[in-house]
Amino acid sequence: MKLLIKEHRLLVVIHLVQLALVAGVYWLDGYHDIYTSLYAVFLSILILLFYIAWRYFSHRKMYDRLSNPLTELDKSGVISGSSAPLAKAVDQLLQAQYGLYISQIGDMERRRREHSQFINQWVHQMKTPLSVIHLLTEDENDERQIDIRDEADRIQRGLETVLHAARLETFEVDFQVAMVQLKRVVQKTVNEHKRLFIVNKLYPQVQIEDKLKVPTDEKWIGFVLTQLLSNAIKYSAGCGRNVTIRAWQQDTKTVLEVADEGRGIPAADLKRVTRPFYTGENGREFRESTGMGLYLAQEVCNRLGHVLEIDSAVGMGARVRVYFQNESNIT
Repeated sequence: MKLLIKEHRLLVVIHLVQLALVAGVYWLDGYHDIYTSLYAVFLSILILLFYIAWRYFSHRKMYDRLSNPLTELDKSGVISGSSAPLAKAVDQLLQAQYGLYISQIGDMERRRREHSQFINQWVHQMKTPLSVIHLLTEDENDERQIDIRDEADRIQRGLETVLHAARLETFEVDFQVAMVQLKRVVQKTVNEHKRLFIVNKLYPQVQIEDKLKVPTDEKWIGFVLTQLLSNAIKYSAGCGRNVTIRAWQQDTKTVLEVADEGRGIPAADLKRVTRPFYTGENGREFRESTGMGLYLAQEVCNRLGHVLEIDSAVGMGARVRVYFQNESNIT
Protein backbone atom coordinates (compact mmCIF):
# COMPACT_ATOMS: atom_id res chain seq x y z
CA MET A 1 0.00 0.00 0.00
CA LYS A 2 2.83 2.43 0.83
CA LEU A 3 4.39 1.84 -2.57
CA LEU A 4 1.03 2.45 -4.26
CA ILE A 5 0.61 5.77 -2.41
CA LYS A 6 4.14 6.88 -3.28
CA GLU A 7 3.59 6.01 -6.93
CA HIS A 8 0.26 7.90 -7.25
CA ARG A 9 0.69 10.92 -5.00
CA LEU A 10 1.99 13.05 -7.88
CA LEU A 11 -1.03 11.95 -9.95
CA VAL A 12 -3.40 13.02 -7.16
CA VAL A 13 -1.70 16.42 -6.84
CA ILE A 14 -1.86 17.01 -10.61
CA HIS A 15 -5.52 15.94 -10.67
CA LEU A 16 -6.44 18.37 -7.87
CA VAL A 17 -4.54 21.21 -9.58
CA GLN A 18 -6.36 20.44 -12.81
CA LEU A 19 -9.74 20.55 -11.05
CA ALA A 20 -8.86 23.89 -9.47
CA LEU A 21 -7.85 25.32 -12.85
CA VAL A 22 -11.05 24.15 -14.54
CA ALA A 23 -13.18 25.53 -11.70
CA GLY A 24 -11.24 28.83 -11.88
CA VAL A 25 -11.83 29.14 -15.62
CA TYR A 26 -15.58 28.61 -15.21
CA TRP A 27 -15.68 31.13 -12.33
CA LEU A 28 -13.91 33.78 -14.40
CA ASP A 29 -16.34 33.07 -17.26
CA GLY A 30 -19.25 34.06 -15.01
CA TYR A 31 -20.44 30.66 -13.84
CA HIS A 32 -20.87 31.13 -10.04
CA ASP A 33 -22.95 28.07 -9.06
CA ILE A 34 -20.74 26.81 -6.26
CA TYR A 35 -22.79 23.68 -5.48
CA THR A 36 -22.68 22.37 -9.03
CA SER A 37 -18.92 22.98 -9.11
CA LEU A 38 -18.41 21.11 -5.86
CA TYR A 39 -20.55 18.24 -7.13
CA ALA A 40 -18.43 18.02 -10.28
CA VAL A 41 -15.25 18.05 -8.17
CA PHE A 42 -16.70 15.29 -5.94
CA LEU A 43 -17.50 13.08 -8.94
CA SER A 44 -14.05 13.65 -10.40
CA ILE A 45 -12.31 12.73 -7.13
CA LEU A 46 -14.56 9.68 -6.74
CA ILE A 47 -13.55 8.45 -10.21
CA LEU A 48 -9.88 8.98 -9.29
CA LEU A 49 -10.32 6.94 -6.10
CA PHE A 50 -11.99 4.14 -8.06
CA TYR A 51 -9.07 4.13 -10.47
CA ILE A 52 -6.50 3.94 -7.62
CA ALA A 53 -8.49 1.12 -5.96
CA TRP A 54 -8.61 -0.80 -9.25
CA ARG A 55 -4.91 -0.18 -9.71
CA TYR A 56 -4.15 -1.57 -6.26
CA PHE A 57 -6.21 -4.75 -6.61
CA SER A 58 -5.01 -5.47 -10.14
CA HIS A 59 -1.34 -4.93 -9.25
CA ARG A 60 -1.42 -6.03 -5.61
CA LYS A 61 0.95 -9.00 -6.02
CA MET A 62 3.43 -6.82 -7.83
CA TYR A 63 3.35 -4.16 -5.10
CA ASP A 64 3.68 -6.82 -2.38
CA ARG A 65 6.64 -8.41 -4.17
CA LEU A 66 8.39 -5.06 -4.65
CA SER A 67 7.71 -3.97 -1.05
CA ASN A 68 8.94 -7.12 0.73
CA PRO A 69 12.59 -8.23 0.75
CA LEU A 70 13.55 -11.51 -0.88
CA THR A 71 14.00 -14.53 1.40
CA GLU A 72 14.74 -17.08 -1.33
CA LEU A 73 16.31 -16.50 -4.73
CA ASP A 74 13.94 -18.88 -6.53
CA LYS A 75 10.97 -16.72 -5.51
CA SER A 76 12.34 -13.60 -7.16
CA GLY A 77 9.90 -13.89 -10.08
CA VAL A 78 6.80 -15.09 -8.28
CA ILE A 79 4.36 -12.21 -8.83
CA SER A 80 2.25 -13.99 -11.45
CA GLY A 81 -1.51 -14.21 -11.22
CA SER A 82 -2.19 -10.65 -12.34
CA SER A 83 -3.63 -9.88 -15.77
CA ALA A 84 -2.28 -6.31 -15.75
CA PRO A 85 0.26 -5.71 -18.56
CA LEU A 86 2.76 -3.95 -16.28
CA ALA A 87 2.68 -6.76 -13.69
CA LYS A 88 3.19 -9.34 -16.44
CA ALA A 89 6.10 -7.37 -17.86
CA VAL A 90 7.76 -7.10 -14.43
CA ASP A 91 7.15 -10.82 -13.88
CA GLN A 92 8.84 -11.70 -17.17
CA LEU A 93 11.74 -9.39 -16.38
CA LEU A 94 12.33 -10.99 -12.99
CA GLN A 95 12.07 -14.48 -14.41
CA ALA A 96 14.59 -13.64 -17.13
CA GLN A 97 16.91 -12.04 -14.56
CA TYR A 98 16.61 -15.09 -12.30
CA GLY A 99 17.45 -17.40 -15.19
CA LEU A 100 20.50 -15.30 -16.04
CA TYR A 101 21.69 -15.36 -12.42
CA ILE A 102 21.27 -19.15 -12.20
CA SER A 103 23.21 -19.59 -15.43
CA GLN A 104 26.07 -17.39 -14.24
CA ILE A 105 26.16 -18.97 -10.77
CA GLY A 106 26.24 -22.45 -12.34
CA ASP A 107 29.12 -21.40 -14.58
CA MET A 108 31.05 -19.93 -11.66
CA GLU A 109 30.44 -23.05 -9.56
CA ARG A 110 31.68 -25.26 -12.40
CA ARG A 111 34.88 -23.20 -12.75
CA ARG A 112 35.38 -23.26 -8.98
CA ARG A 113 35.10 -27.05 -8.89
CA GLU A 114 37.51 -27.40 -11.80
CA HIS A 115 39.99 -25.09 -10.08
CA SER A 116 39.70 -26.97 -6.79
CA GLN A 117 40.18 -30.29 -8.55
CA PHE A 118 43.24 -28.95 -10.37
CA ILE A 119 44.77 -27.69 -7.11
CA ASN A 120 44.19 -31.05 -5.40
CA GLN A 121 45.72 -32.98 -8.28
CA TRP A 122 48.67 -30.59 -8.54
CA VAL A 123 49.45 -30.83 -4.83
CA HIS A 124 49.37 -34.62 -4.91
CA GLN A 125 51.61 -34.65 -7.98
CA MET A 126 54.14 -32.41 -6.23
CA LYS A 127 54.32 -34.79 -3.28
CA THR A 128 56.00 -37.46 -5.40
CA PRO A 129 59.13 -35.42 -6.31
CA LEU A 130 59.26 -34.15 -2.72
CA SER A 131 59.36 -37.74 -1.46
CA VAL A 132 62.21 -38.45 -3.86
CA ILE A 133 64.08 -35.37 -2.62
CA HIS A 134 63.68 -36.57 0.97
CA LEU A 135 65.07 -39.97 0.04
CA LEU A 136 68.04 -38.42 -1.76
CA THR A 137 68.90 -36.12 1.17
CA GLU A 138 68.93 -38.60 4.04
CA ASP A 139 72.64 -38.11 4.62
CA GLU A 140 72.74 -36.09 7.85
CA ASN A 141 76.49 -35.48 7.47
CA ASP A 142 76.21 -33.42 4.30
CA GLU A 143 75.23 -29.85 5.13
CA ARG A 144 74.10 -29.16 1.58
CA GLN A 145 71.72 -32.08 1.70
CA ILE A 146 70.43 -30.92 5.07
CA ASP A 147 69.70 -27.48 3.61
CA ILE A 148 67.95 -29.04 0.62
CA ARG A 149 65.85 -31.20 2.94
CA ASP A 150 64.89 -28.21 5.05
CA GLU A 151 63.72 -26.35 1.96
CA ALA A 152 61.82 -29.45 0.80
CA ASP A 153 60.10 -29.58 4.20
CA ARG A 154 59.10 -25.95 3.76
CA ILE A 155 57.67 -26.68 0.32
CA GLN A 156 55.76 -29.65 1.72
CA ARG A 157 54.21 -27.54 4.48
CA GLY A 158 53.23 -24.94 1.90
CA LEU A 159 51.59 -27.60 -0.28
CA GLU A 160 49.65 -28.93 2.71
CA THR A 161 48.42 -25.41 3.43
CA VAL A 162 47.28 -24.98 -0.18
CA LEU A 163 45.54 -28.37 -0.10
CA HIS A 164 43.65 -27.61 3.11
CA ALA A 165 42.71 -24.13 1.87
CA ALA A 166 41.19 -25.72 -1.24
CA ARG A 167 39.35 -28.30 0.86
CA LEU A 168 37.76 -25.59 2.99
CA GLU A 169 35.25 -25.07 0.17
CA THR A 170 33.98 -28.62 0.68
CA PHE A 171 34.49 -28.64 4.43
CA GLU A 172 30.99 -29.95 5.17
CA VAL A 173 31.71 -33.25 3.41
CA ASP A 174 35.30 -33.57 4.62
CA PHE A 175 35.12 -33.63 8.41
CA GLN A 176 34.08 -36.06 11.11
CA VAL A 177 33.66 -35.00 14.73
CA ALA A 178 34.66 -37.48 17.43
CA MET A 179 36.13 -37.47 20.93
CA VAL A 180 39.84 -36.94 20.29
CA GLN A 181 42.67 -37.46 22.78
CA LEU A 182 44.23 -34.02 22.73
CA LYS A 183 47.71 -35.04 23.90
CA ARG A 184 48.08 -37.64 21.14
CA VAL A 185 47.19 -35.12 18.42
CA VAL A 186 49.55 -32.52 19.87
CA GLN A 187 52.47 -34.97 20.18
CA LYS A 188 51.91 -36.18 16.62
CA THR A 189 51.99 -32.61 15.29
CA VAL A 190 55.06 -31.72 17.38
CA ASN A 191 56.91 -34.78 16.03
CA GLU A 192 56.12 -33.68 12.48
CA HIS A 193 57.87 -30.38 13.27
CA LYS A 194 60.82 -31.78 15.23
CA ARG A 195 63.34 -30.83 12.52
CA LEU A 196 62.07 -27.23 12.65
CA PHE A 197 62.43 -27.17 16.43
CA ILE A 198 65.99 -28.53 16.21
CA VAL A 199 67.10 -26.20 13.42
CA ASN A 200 65.74 -23.16 15.26
CA LYS A 201 67.08 -24.37 18.64
CA LEU A 202 63.68 -24.43 20.27
CA TYR A 203 62.33 -26.91 22.79
CA PRO A 204 58.65 -27.93 22.70
CA GLN A 205 57.01 -28.49 26.08
CA VAL A 206 53.76 -30.47 26.05
CA GLN A 207 51.75 -30.12 29.27
CA ILE A 208 48.53 -32.01 28.61
CA GLU A 209 46.92 -34.79 30.66
CA ASP A 210 46.44 -38.13 28.93
CA LYS A 211 42.74 -38.32 29.85
CA LEU A 212 41.87 -34.96 28.30
CA LYS A 213 39.56 -35.43 25.29
CA VAL A 214 37.72 -32.90 23.14
CA PRO A 215 34.99 -33.19 20.47
CA THR A 216 36.64 -32.19 17.19
CA ASP A 217 37.92 -33.47 13.86
CA GLU A 218 41.39 -34.93 14.34
CA LYS A 219 42.68 -34.10 10.86
CA TRP A 220 41.48 -30.49 10.85
CA ILE A 221 42.54 -29.70 14.42
CA GLY A 222 45.95 -31.15 13.49
CA PHE A 223 46.06 -28.67 10.62
CA VAL A 224 45.22 -25.82 13.03
CA LEU A 225 48.01 -26.95 15.36
CA THR A 226 50.41 -27.06 12.42
CA GLN A 227 49.67 -23.42 11.62
CA LEU A 228 50.04 -22.35 15.25
CA LEU A 229 53.29 -24.25 15.77
CA SER A 230 54.74 -22.98 12.47
CA ASN A 231 54.05 -19.39 13.53
CA ALA A 232 55.44 -19.99 17.04
CA ILE A 233 58.67 -21.47 15.60
CA LYS A 234 59.03 -18.83 12.89
CA TYR A 235 58.69 -15.84 15.22
CA SER A 236 60.65 -17.40 18.12
CA ALA A 237 63.76 -18.31 16.14
CA GLY A 238 66.75 -16.51 17.60
CA CYS A 239 64.86 -14.82 20.44
CA GLY A 240 63.12 -17.60 22.37
CA ARG A 241 63.84 -20.95 23.93
CA ASN A 242 60.59 -22.77 24.57
CA VAL A 243 57.30 -23.34 22.81
CA THR A 244 54.74 -24.51 25.33
CA ILE A 245 51.62 -26.43 24.38
CA ARG A 246 49.29 -26.98 27.28
CA ALA A 247 45.60 -27.62 27.91
CA TRP A 248 43.22 -27.35 30.84
CA GLN A 249 39.56 -27.36 31.78
CA GLN A 250 37.87 -23.99 32.15
CA ASP A 251 34.22 -24.10 33.27
CA THR A 252 32.31 -25.84 30.46
CA LYS A 253 35.20 -25.64 28.00
CA THR A 254 38.59 -27.16 27.33
CA VAL A 255 41.36 -24.71 26.45
CA LEU A 256 44.37 -25.56 24.28
CA GLU A 257 47.17 -22.97 24.33
CA VAL A 258 50.27 -22.62 22.16
CA ALA A 259 52.63 -20.12 23.78
CA ASP A 260 56.01 -18.93 22.54
CA GLU A 261 58.70 -16.55 23.81
CA GLY A 262 59.21 -14.78 20.51
CA ARG A 263 58.91 -11.21 19.30
CA GLY A 264 55.16 -11.02 19.80
CA ILE A 265 52.48 -9.23 17.80
CA PRO A 266 52.02 -5.43 17.88
CA ALA A 267 48.73 -4.31 19.41
CA ALA A 268 47.71 -2.61 16.16
CA ASP A 269 47.94 -5.95 14.32
CA LEU A 270 46.15 -8.18 16.84
CA LYS A 271 42.65 -7.62 15.45
CA ARG A 272 43.78 -8.07 11.85
CA VAL A 273 46.14 -11.04 11.90
CA THR A 274 43.28 -13.44 11.12
CA ARG A 275 42.42 -11.60 7.91
CA PRO A 276 43.49 -13.32 4.70
CA PHE A 277 46.89 -12.22 3.34
CA TYR A 278 47.47 -9.80 6.21
CA THR A 279 51.08 -10.12 7.38
CA GLY A 280 51.38 -7.05 9.59
CA GLU A 281 54.58 -5.56 10.93
CA ASN A 282 56.28 -8.92 11.50
CA GLY A 283 55.51 -9.94 7.94
CA ARG A 284 57.70 -7.12 6.65
CA GLU A 285 60.70 -8.73 8.35
CA PHE A 286 59.78 -12.31 7.45
CA ARG A 287 59.19 -12.28 3.71
CA GLU A 288 58.07 -15.91 3.69
CA SER A 289 54.96 -14.91 5.64
CA THR A 290 51.81 -15.34 3.57
CA GLY A 291 49.22 -14.02 5.99
CA MET A 292 47.16 -17.19 5.51
CA GLY A 293 48.12 -19.35 8.50
CA LEU A 294 46.06 -17.69 11.21
CA TYR A 295 43.27 -16.94 8.74
CA LEU A 296 42.92 -20.63 7.85
CA ALA A 297 43.18 -21.62 11.52
CA GLN A 298 40.39 -19.16 12.35
CA GLU A 299 38.22 -20.46 9.49
CA VAL A 300 38.65 -24.08 10.54
CA CYS A 301 37.88 -23.28 14.18
CA ASN A 302 34.73 -21.38 13.19
CA ARG A 303 33.49 -24.31 11.11
CA LEU A 304 34.24 -26.81 13.88
CA GLY A 305 32.48 -24.65 16.47
CA HIS A 306 35.68 -23.76 18.33
CA VAL A 307 36.83 -20.30 19.39
CA LEU A 308 40.32 -19.04 18.55
CA GLU A 309 41.80 -16.28 20.71
CA ILE A 310 45.15 -14.48 20.38
CA ASP A 311 46.95 -12.68 23.20
CA SER A 312 50.30 -11.04 22.59
CA ALA A 313 52.55 -8.07 23.19
CA VAL A 314 55.75 -6.95 21.50
CA GLY A 315 58.76 -8.68 23.02
CA MET A 316 56.57 -10.87 25.26
CA GLY A 317 55.74 -13.69 22.85
CA ALA A 318 52.31 -14.81 21.74
CA ARG A 319 49.66 -17.08 23.25
CA VAL A 320 47.07 -18.55 20.92
CA ARG A 321 44.18 -20.41 22.55
CA VAL A 322 41.57 -22.71 21.09
CA TYR A 323 38.41 -23.19 23.16
CA PHE A 324 36.56 -26.51 22.78
CA GLN A 325 33.06 -27.13 24.05
CA ASN A 326 32.86 -30.13 26.35
CA GLU A 327 30.83 -33.04 24.97
CA SER A 328 28.02 -32.58 27.53
CA ASN A 329 27.50 -28.98 26.36
CA ILE A 330 27.12 -29.79 22.65
CA THR A 331 23.53 -29.67 21.43
